[in-house]
Amino acid sequence: MKTPAMKTLGAVVTATAVLLVLGACSTEEQMRAVDPAGQSDTDTGTSTSSGGAMPTALPAAEGEVSTGGLVTVLDDGEGPELCHAVAESFPPQCSGVPMAGWTWADHPEHEDESGVKWGDFALTGTFDGTTFTVTDAIPAALYDALNEEPEPLPGTPCEPPAGGWAVVDAAKATPEAMDATFTEAARLPGFAGTWMDQSQDPSATNDPTKVIINVAVTEDVEGAEATLRDTWGGALCVSPARYTEAELNEISMELQSLPGVLTTSGAADVVQAEVLHDDGSLQAWADEEYGEGRVEITSALQPVEG
Repeated sequence: MKTPAMKTLGAVVTATAVLLVLGACSTEEQMRAVDPAGQSDTDTGTSTSSGGAMPTALPAAEGEVSTGGLVTVLDDGEGPELCHAVAESFPPQCSGVPMAGWTWADHPEHEDESGVKWGDFALTGTFDGTTFTVTDAIPAALYDALNEEPEPLPGTPCEPPAGGWAVVDAAKATPEAMDATFTEAARLPGFAGTWMDQSQDPSATNDPTKVIINVAVTEDVEGAEATLRDTWGGALCVSPARYTEAELNEISMELQSLPGVLTTSGAADVVQAEVLHDDGSLQAWADEEYGEGRVEITSALQPVEG
C-alpha cells in the first residue's frame, strides 16, 4: 500500500534568491482518478473559478519526451514507476506513473532492498497519457546536471533608489530584523507575498545587508512601506499586486485536482502549477477558467528537440 507521505523534489531554493510562497504538492497518482466536480465552498471557501469543468485526463505527448532531469524509477513488485516524489523511508516508496520498456537487468545502476528496486535516471521515451514507455535512460552517475536550465530567479519590480540599493539603518539590517519584517508583512492589509532578491551580490548568501526584501500588497503601498520601515533598515521594495496571497493560495489548492499535478504555488500575482505533461490544453483551460496570466502551467515532460 502506498504511503501519502511524500517528499517533493526540486524545491525552489537557490543561493541567490529565496521565494517565500504558500504552496502545496501532490503526486502523479491523481492522473488516474480525479473528481471533475472540483472542491466545494466547504473545502476552500469562496470559489475563485468560473465553474468550468476541470480536465480529468492528461494529454498524450506527440513524439518523444524527456524528463528534463533526474527522476526516480521504483519497482515495489507491482511494476516500475516513474516518480517525481519519493517517500522518506527505506526502502523508498512512491506512487508514480506506470512504465513500459523497462528491464532492471538493462540498468544495473540501481538499489535493491526488501524486494524494492529503485534508482535515479534521466529518461527519454513516449507518453500515451497514462504510461511512460522508455527509449533511453541515463543513470545519475553519468548525468551532467550542468546541462539543466537554471530556475528563473525572482527579481525586484521597484526602480533602484537614487544612489542604488543601500542600507538605510544598519541596526535594522540583521537576521532578527529580517524575520520580524517578514512576520509584520504577513499582517499587512492586502498582503500578497514576500521574497528576497540577492542579485546584488549572489555570493553573500548570509548577509542581510546584501538582500532586497520584496513585499507585494493589493492596497496602500506607501502605508505598507512605512510600516515595514519600523523593523527593516535594509533594501526594501513594496510593490502593488492584483491578488492577495489568500486568493492565490485558494486557486493553488483548487489546482491540486488537476490530472498529473506535481506541485502548485502562488506568488507575485501568478499561480504556478507543474503537471506531468501538458500539450497546451491544460494551460488553455486555466486561461479560460481564471483569466490569462493568472495561472502558469508547466510540463515536467518536455518534447525532445530534433
